Amino acid sequence: MSEHDVGEGASPLPPNPAGHESPPPSARGTPDRSKFWGLTLGSVGVVYGDIGTSPLYALREALHHTAGDGISRADVEGVVSLLLWSLVLIVTIKYVFFLMRADNRGEGGIFSLLALAQGAMSRRTGFVTVVAVLGASLFYGDAAITPAISVLSAVEGLKLVTPVFDDYVVVITIGIILGLFFVQSRGTTAVANWFGPITVVWFLSLAAVGALHVTDDPGILLALSPVTAVAFVVENGWSSLTVLGSVFLAVTGAEALYADMGHFGRGPIRLAWLGLVFPALAINYMGQGAFVLANPQAADNPFFLMLPGWSLLPMVLLATLATIIASQAVITGTYSLTQQAVQLGILPRFEIRHTSETEAGQIYMPRVNWLLCLAVLVLVVLFESSTSLASAYGIAVTGTMVLTSLLAFVVVWKAWKWPVWLAALMIVPFLAIEAIFLSANLLKILDGGLVPVLIAGAWRPPCGRGCAARGSCSRRRTARACRSPTSSPC
Repeated sequence: MSEHDVGEGASPLPPNPAGHESPPPSARGTPDRSKFWGLTLGSVGVVYGDIGTSPLYALREALHHTAGDGISRADVEGVVSLLLWSLVLIVTIKYVFFLMRADNRGEGGIFSLLALAQGAMSRRTGFVTVVAVLGASLFYGDAAITPAISVLSAVEGLKLVTPVFDDYVVVITIGIILGLFFVQSRGTTAVANWFGPITVVWFLSLAAVGALHVTDDPGILLALSPVTAVAFVVENGWSSLTVLGSVFLAVTGAEALYADMGHFGRGPIRLAWLGLVFPALAINYMGQGAFVLANPQAADNPFFLMLPGWSLLPMVLLATLATIIASQAVITGTYSLTQQAVQLGILPRFEIRHTSETEAGQIYMPRVNWLLCLAVLVLVVLFESSTSLASAYGIAVTGTMVLTSLLAFVVVWKAWKWPVWLAALMIVPFLAIEAIFLSANLLKILDGGLVPVLIAGAWRPPCGRGCAARGSCSRRRTARACRSPTSSPC
């Protein structure tokens, strides 16, 4: 395949009819139950790896911001409640149940929303294009940080096994990341065949370890009530913003969930979340919280410290595998996002290799792969620890989520033909929550939070004066001028 190709027979995807869901490639035709379960297993590994490794550091970092005068019971219960309800409101309701209905021929992500919005608007689409490009830029920033912080946080667990590894954490992390990017050319299916079963074991382990410790202090069950989360924020006032900035670490990966929809389909991703991933995360966070209530000194690293001594090394190794897999979610999301940007005329053509004969959404982009790998390695060398990177994490994700919500409002209003007040009623609550999280993460701007913004700024689509022409071209559903790989400028 030549470099200017965007896949055999590829063309910009016109939006699906307003208000209708189009089935993903994997869902068209006669349902195949074994194929569905295979996609579900694969989605556990590829889609949920990112969000599934958040228990390694999310509660730890949030509790660090409450430890000024010692950690109280109300602090622990409040933070755990915030973690749980962030997963419910942002991941479950916004992404799994709502946004995954807004697909463009089975593809998800912010550029799918752009295509739907442009298809429903006859003119004045400049605003939505700018919003989508900004959101995509921030996603690239997130995609560079996620592999770095995820793998570092797991490899650092080796220091609890023996101090011999203290000086080798960065070297081991670099080796793991290089290996991950080398195997990308084998395709999502080949990767998912390995990652799916490993990640299932990871989530089952999260649930098992958490369940063992919930009984350390059953009072942690109060965290299931949203009143506990609200009470924590009200009691701590503005100081709770620093805690919220770390709480948000629990939902990083939600945007990758939506961006990866074209790889596995809506149904498998939803089933994996509701049937395995969400319950395992909730149980583990409550187990960590109960363990800290019973052992306040464990707040420094509750995830690893609550493990029995005999299981520490196996769990560190499993966590390392899980964080490698976590990186896969944003890597595949980056491929999908870049492909859609090419199809919409926002980016120039890249070499895109289709890695599956049956799943049209499963692709590999060599140039994107190695540019992303370079960015990840630079971050590992510069920051050297997951705690240092935690300050840089969050701004890109919250910014992307806010911009995604803005585009979703346009789609609900213009494409789905909802009354503007009803569209606002649906979207504004999400925007309000995400704006609070964004404000909390902006407090990190001087502690490394500028990094993802700089990465996003480095990603500049060469739109120039042809950008409007491209946007106009992509809005026309026939898009004759854009269908041929040899046509120009669209």
